[in-house]
Amino acid sequence: MDWRDTGILLSSRRHGEHAVIIDAFTPEHGRHAGIVRGGASRRIAPILQPGAQLDLRWRARLEDHIGSYTVELQRSRAAVAMQDRVALAGLNAALALLGFTLPEREPHPALYARSQSLLDLLDRPDLWPLAYLRWELALLDEMGYALDLTRCAVTGSKENLAYISPASGRAVSREGAGEWVDRLLPLPEALTGDGACDDADVVEALGTTGYFLEHKLAAGQIGKPLPPARVRFLDTLSRRAGAGVRGARQNT
Repeated sequence: MDWRDTGILLSSRRHGEHAVIIDAFTPEHGRHAGIVRGGASRRIAPILQPGAQLDLRWRARLEDHIGSYTVELQRSRAAVAMQDRVALAGLNAALALLGFTLPEREPHPALYARSQSLLDLLDRPDLWPLAYLRWELALLDEMGYALDLTRCAVTGSKENLAYISPASGRAVSREGAGEWVDRLLPLPEALTGDGACDDADVVEALGTTGYFLEHKLAAGQIGKPLPPARVRFLDTLSRRAGAGVRGARQNT
């Protein structure tokens, strides 16, 4: 068996004295692991950084074998991400969620394209948080838990949408909430794309997407807790949002 594809490096771990096993997300072959011979060497190890865009060639005697990779670097992203704490934490969160949610060897080309576009914004820390939020929505959609935020699940109205049903993931208007209002999740404007969004708005919206990631995808489908990297990203972004609020108050 032999194929060639591009891919995003999700993770790597040592295998023996000189080799590493990498887990890569590719458009045509999905999340796919393989051994890189000599991957721990001074020549290859610097290439195998999280988020790196790689040209991959995979070979194995049989399709169900782990196989081996030969790799060439197309684009490194680690150095760019390390220039900003939020971007670095977000990169780690996105890679961890991909490794956590994606079944092995199952192609998800649309999600791959969204993931590559997200990582290509690492040098734009001003755009990164909102882009990451949009990416989480795409991840939920790809995994079968799409949020329907277009109209009220109760009245059918497109006006005054303020909540999300935790059961169905559908929007609910203020009028439609009724006596169930205390059981609904908030629908932040950052999720609907209405108005400008700052870090605090994105943090609030990530609380809502996090509910579906945790309670529907992680607990319901996978049966494991979410990767800690997402919590660290949320904490990092929350601290930046808090610093921004304090700075605004000092300037008033």
